[in-house]
Amino acid sequence: MLPGRFNVRADLARFIDYTLLRPNATTPEFDTLCKEAAKYDFWSVCITPSYVRHAAERLRGSRVKVCTVIGFPLGYNVTSVKLAEARRAVEDGAAEVDVVSNFGALKSGDEGTYYGDIDQVASYCRSTGTLLKVILECCYLTDDEKAKAARIAESAGADFVKTSTGFGPRGATVADVILLKRALTKGTRVKAAGGIGSLSQALDLVRAGADRLGTSHGVKIMEELPVPAVK
Repeated sequence: MLPGRFNVRADLARFIDYTLLRPNATTPEFDTLCKEAAKYDFWSVCITPSYVRHAAERLRGSRVKVCTVIGFPLGYNVTSVKLAEARRAVEDGAAEVDVVSNFGALKSGDEGTYYGDIDQVASYCRSTGTLLKVILECCYLTDDEKAKAARIAESAGADFVKTSTGFGPRGATVADVILLKRALTKGTRVKAAGGIGSLSQALDLVRAGADRLGTSHGVKIMEELPVPAVK
């Protein structure tokens, strides 16, 4: 079921982080992204760090926030580099950062390194009022690892856990959203991302418990909504 009082036409746009992370994306494409995000009143644009300041200027006066990615897309940057990226992003105007976890450390059984990496970025984000999403990259994890990763990220101070970068072999699934929601116990939310290309997919993920959707197909999804009947 959809969340209580959820009106698809009125509320779905505010679930969407409208995303452009292709390495060959151009300035005109980012300008179009910002215009479309403002038109549809998406929650945020999720973009590459080098365009954060540009997007913040373009979106000034709108409700659309600027989100960027840290340690992207592989997550194995050292923590000090992730912190430097986060600081620069916030200085440039990012209100939210999506950091790729060191999932290789988790898979190696080094939970201390996995926790510490998130904890340091989370501490900085709390000090600046920046919302933090931790990308687990579920496609590389077993179900037990997904649940463990989510619980550790929650205990380290993540506001959200996020299913995917969109650069792995698969993106968001309903099964992963359900698993993560069950693993989280302290109110940390779930962002589904990667491969969300249709209204039906978006609604299935929201029904499963996703609190945010990362997609480069935001406009397509909104345009699939039925045209309201004229009374």
